[in-house]
Amino acid sequence: MSGHSHTAVPQASAQGQQQFQRLKVEDALSYLDQVKLQFGNQPQVYNDFLDIMKEFKSQSIDTPGVISRVSQLFKGHPDLIMGFNTFLPPGYKIEVQTNDLVNALTPSSQSNPSIPAYTSPRPPMQNNQPVEFNHAINYVNKIKNRFQGQPDIYKAFLEILHTYQKEQRNAKEAGGNYTPALTEQEVYAQVARLFKNQEDLLSEFGQFLPDANSSVVNKKKPKLLNLKDSSVAEASKHGVGTESLFFEKVRKALRSAEAYDNFLRCLVIFNQEVISRAELVQLVLPFLGKFPELFNWFKNFLGYREMSHIEPYPKERATEGIAMEIDYASCKRLGSSYRALPKSYQQPRCTGRTPLCKEVLNDTWVSFPSWSEDSTFVSSKKTQYEEHIYRCEDERFELDVVLETNLATIRVLETVQRKLSRMSAEEQAKFRLDNTLGGSSEVIHRKAIQRIYGDKAPDIIDGLKKNPAASVPIVLKRLKTKEEEWREAQRGFNKIWREQNEKYYLKSLDHQGINFKQNDTKVLRSKSLLNEIESIYDERQEQASEENANPPTGPHLTLAYEDSQILEDAAALIIHHVKRQTSIQKEDKYKIKQIIYHFIPDMLFSQRGELSDVEEEEEEEEMDLEEGASKKHNGVPSSGSPSKSKLLFSNTAAQKLRDCDDAYNLFYVNNNWYIFLRLHQTLCSRLLRLYGQAERQIEEEVRERDWEREILELKKEKNDNPAIQLRLKEPMDIEVEDYYSAFLEMVRNLLDGNMEASQYEDSLREMFTIHAYIAFTMDKLIQSIVRQLQHIVSDEICIQVTDLYLAESASGASGGTMSTQSSRSSAEAIYQRKAEQLMSDENCFKVIFLRNRGQMQLMVELLDTEEENSDEPMEAESPSVCLSLPLHTRNLRRIRKYQKSREQLDKEACEGGKKSLEKEKMECMFKLNSYKMVYVFKSEDYMYRRTALLRAHQVFPRVSTRLHKRFQAWVEAWVKEHVTRDMSAETNKWLMGEGHDGLLPCATTCQPEVLHFMNINKYRVKYGPPGKAP
Repeated sequence: MSGHSHTAVPQASAQGQQQFQRLKVEDALSYLDQVKLQFGNQPQVYNDFLDIMKEFKSQSIDTPGVISRVSQLFKGHPDLIMGFNTFLPPGYKIEVQTNDLVNALTPSSQSNPSIPAYTSPRPPMQNNQPVEFNHAINYVNKIKNRFQGQPDIYKAFLEILHTYQKEQRNAKEAGGNYTPALTEQEVYAQVARLFKNQEDLLSEFGQFLPDANSSVVNKKKPKLLNLKDSSVAEASKHGVGTESLFFEKVRKALRSAEAYDNFLRCLVIFNQEVISRAELVQLVLPFLGKFPELFNWFKNFLGYREMSHIEPYPKERATEGIAMEIDYASCKRLGSSYRALPKSYQQPRCTGRTPLCKEVLNDTWVSFPSWSEDSTFVSSKKTQYEEHIYRCEDERFELDVVLETNLATIRVLETVQRKLSRMSAEEQAKFRLDNTLGGSSEVIHRKAIQRIYGDKAPDIIDGLKKNPAASVPIVLKRLKTKEEEWREAQRGFNKIWREQNEKYYLKSLDHQGINFKQNDTKVLRSKSLLNEIESIYDERQEQASEENANPPTGPHLTLAYEDSQILEDAAALIIHHVKRQTSIQKEDKYKIKQIIYHFIPDMLFSQRGELSDVEEEEEEEEMDLEEGASKKHNGVPSSGSPSKSKLLFSNTAAQKLRDCDDAYNLFYVNNNWYIFLRLHQTLCSRLLRLYGQAERQIEEEVRERDWEREILELKKEKNDNPAIQLRLKEPMDIEVEDYYSAFLEMVRNLLDGNMEASQYEDSLREMFTIHAYIAFTMDKLIQSIVRQLQHIVSDEICIQVTDLYLAESASGASGGTMSTQSSRSSAEAIYQRKAEQLMSDENCFKVIFLRNRGQMQLMVELLDTEEENSDEPMEAESPSVCLSLPLHTRNLRRIRKYQKSREQLDKEACEGGKKSLEKEKMECMFKLNSYKMVYVFKSEDYMYRRTALLRAHQVFPRVSTRLHKRFQAWVEAWVKEHVTRDMSAETNKWLMGEGHDGLLPCATTCQPEVLHFMNINKYRVKYGPPGKAP
């Protein structure tokens, strides 16, 4: 028959095909890695290579076309071109000569005639069609997607491949003296055990191991028509009787010899174990789908219906992985996270569903993630405490599933036992159980039995089905024993889970607390606080220099004090810690108390705190012991009573401004004062946040109680919280109204060492939940404040800063009302100059405490100070002091040139009528200990030549042109020596965007212009819309 005529495949070609199919997945992946490594900075080349492979797979181009395009793509990389030979069909070969010329060898004219492909859901693999290069990659990706919920299977599969490849490499290097420990049959057997119940993956894997496939799998599957040859022409020779009649009817029905040949090819690749029985049915559907009688005949003959329903065990996850092969991108969308299953999707069987289940359960929409594997974005990373909670819940769920499955099986078997008890002996002997074992599910009861009996479960299930009268009582007794055992274990586990939940519940809710302590310690360091304002200062200076303008004035930082009442709590915590510091002298402690209770409230327009009488009495006793000796405090001699001599801020201008609304206080400070003020403001803001959170919780509690009392007519107890009822946390002994005061007491205990840090944090979480993290470092913050206060009252510069403020405050230079600010501008300027002179060796900060419309702000500005004074200076009346300093030779040449031309320049100045104004008023001093020269404050020299700017404008074009010509001459000489004409042309093409593939579409134009009296070429590039990524 003409439909059966086809040339036999030559033996040599068959051997080449068999050898070609031995390609490993690892070979493909290794080659792809080489391409990625070679073109790491040219991702377009890698993408183009994948596009070529896709076109070849879809038969858009033939093998010679692939060779041509790959050779052109990898031009200049002969190792990649030669490596591509591994993936070419038998008879094709690429050779690279020394001059990078590529020769492509094609097979002889005796190659097999091509068979046109037909349209089907899955095109079959033809006899002489090699395993495509992309096939290996697609197969690995299919495995990865299929078992993405079971990563151990995917890793085990790759481990098998690595081991086999290593054995083959060792055998090849040994040259016959080494026998591989892992053969193809063993590899196939290991993969078969790994891919149990995944026939499609196993059959596809057989394409890479044809020998193992034929030796192992042929024993498991019946041959259709016993077609063993790969030749389509011999397929019809084995058909006899009804089989021949079937093929004759198919040939007549298809009418086309080409279609009939393709139908026979489907049978051939099925016999070669390339596809499964179900895939064969799908392949022949386009041919026989229009002929239901022939199609049913074919399925009955194939045994498809019987094999699809008779299974030794129900496959719980029979459809696992099918959903992975659905193209969700083309499915109907619902929002950004859900896709509708296509209508052609076959739903898995589900028994025991009621009409209500069918009505309310979702069988259409599936969750579809919108992220990709290459994305590094993590929306919310679980903390270690969340992992503990999740692990407890998973363990609890798994144990519940085991117990409920076991209990359901007990109930079913008890029903069967009661039914058997009402039967006669003959009826019991005839009674049989089906696959559901008397229940409604084939899966649940089988899983329960398999969990108990393990490998013996099939025999037990078989005994239950064939002889339930004898088997049910035994199995039921075993199930009940396990039920009691597992229930006892659950009670033990519940105690452990409860402890873990109580321990980690509140911590699992606190996402910010874990990283806050570490980050906050860095933020509150003195260096970090100084760097913050210095970086702002440097940015302003750079911006001003770029715009050729003066640096803007004004505060670099503006901080708010939102509530003056919180100052009392902050002061109480600071003084509490100061009193317990043995390293601070009593006199210094009293100074610190005055700063905290008097000075800071005065500056912030708040009510002063009261100094304790006990502290004053202690100070008086200390003064009495010193027998009335006269002392100095900050340079002020003591007079009068001892207690009064210690009052530093008894009468300041800031104290008089407390009731003014629109006023400010001015204070020039050094680094220690600045750090203290920053830390003090941070402390007050955090205390205020905790106080506000406590107030909100009180309001919520009152509102909830009122609602329950009015609406539900219930009185809520303190321990009625859901978390407490679920035993996720212990009940609190503190009322909500006392949370803030309890928090302050806990901070004191933590500072005194009477409370552990972990206990402190847990108590805060119980009170303030996720808002507690802000107070975790409260003890470190207060300790840093006390450390700075100790510097302020003991460091010499800090004491002088305080004394300067007190002195200037007496003269009205430390602030006042905003309306009278202009009258104090001169006094404030003098105060600033004195402060800059005092703090010449460190930063000087201008601090303004502004009160406007009831709002309190702290504004800080970093001033630019220079060293202007020194101890024991040596005056130099004349600025023309000659110092002996080491000089470079180029500087010496310039000095000699300047000395020779100085006299001539003076003559020209006199002849041209140019006048020079010189006022030698500059004074300088020298530090004897460091040999530094500094200029005296308010001394300067002023020199100006009236025509200097005009002369500069006249000379600039000539000088600029001369320098450019000299540089251009050097460039041209270098180009002439080192740059060829081809290199120059290539560079010009590159600048114009010509002759280079893989660039974004653009248009480049060259526009000659004159810049600074020079001719230049300005290139403009206009980009078009970017192409669609492959």
